[in-house]
Amino acid sequence: MKQNPEGPRWYVVHTYSGHENKVKANIEKLVENREMQDIIFEVKVPTEEVVETKNGKKKVKEKKMFPGYVIVKMIMTDESWYLVRNTRGVTGFVGPGSKPVPLTEEEVKALGVVELLPAVDFDVNNTVKVIDGPFESFIGTVESISNEKRKVKVYVSMFGRETLVELDFEQVEKV
Repeated sequence: MKQNPEGPRWYVVHTYSGHENKVKANIEKLVENREMQDIIFEVKVPTEEVVETKNGKKKVKEKKMFPGYVIVKMIMTDESWYLVRNTRGVTGFVGPGSKPVPLTEEEVKALGVVELLPAVDFDVNNTVKVIDGPFESFIGTVESISNEKRKVKVYVSMFGRETLVELDFEQVEKV
C-alpha cells in the first residue's frame, strides 16, 4: 500500500458495537505514543443530539449516528493502516478486502463532522498584503499555509529585516 499523494482523507473503521469511544481513545493514545500525529490527524465518533421525553420531562442526549463505526482522518500508509487495523476493538476498515475506501467530500459534509471551510486563493511563495491586525498594509511572502489551523506564515519586511509572522487566513489577501 503506497502513501496517498492526496494527503489526509477520512476513512470509516468498523468496531465492536458499544466500543466506539474506547477505540477512539485507543487510537489517539497509540498515535501519541508512536508519534504518528503527522499521518493520523483526527478520530471521531459521529453523534447527534436527540430529544427524549421520559416521565413528561424532555432530555437532550447525545446519540451515536452510526453505532459500531468510527471515522479517522489519516494519510493511508502501511504503518497507519497497521496501527488502526490492529487497535483493540477494531474489526476492520470499510472497503473491499484490505483496501480501505476514503469518504468523498460530499459524504464528509453529509456527516456534519467537519466544517469545510473555503479554500484560500494564495499559495506558498505568493506575495500577499496584510489587511488586518498589527501588520496591516505590510506586504509579504507566504512561507507556509496550515489549512487545519487556518493560519498562514508570512515573511514581512520590518526595519530592513525579513520577519516571519503567523496570521489568520482572513488577515491576508493575494496581491
